[in-house]
Amino acid sequence: MQVGDILRKKNARVATVRMNETVAIAAQLMRASNISALVVKDVVRTEGNTAVGMFTERDVVRAIATHGPAGAGMRVSQFVAVQQLVSCNSRDTLDHVRHLMNKHHIRHVPVIENYSLIGVVSMRDISAAFDEQATTSVRQAVPA
Repeated sequence: MQVGDILRKKNARVATVRMNETVAIAAQLMRASNISALVVKDVVRTEGNTAVGMFTERDVVRAIATHGPAGAGMRVSQFVAVQQLVSCNSRDTLDHVRHLMNKHHIRHVPVIENYSLIGVVSMRDISAAFDEQATTSVRQAVPA
């Protein structure tokens, strides 16, 4: 299975936050969309509006645990390591993306095609896809 197989079944909308938004705004966006991660976007002169990182529930917790209530007013950019964006494309296998997630200790990977953000795949998406594949294999193996 490939990442594109998952994206075809998901909502096409990708939740994003700008680097200059506050941790509180990012947390509100995650809560409103019932998600645990946002793609961080920034305006880069040479590339326009581009994905530069991920901001997750873990980052919200880190901001508050480290800085107390003041953490909510801090900028998302203070918690995103932009040089370490781990991404994939729609042709990557789920095994490859799962390996990336394990290697980098992350649970969400942005999917980028031709320098454009087209989706996000999560560990939950990959797990569900493998479960579905296993269920289909069992059904095909059991005679009716």
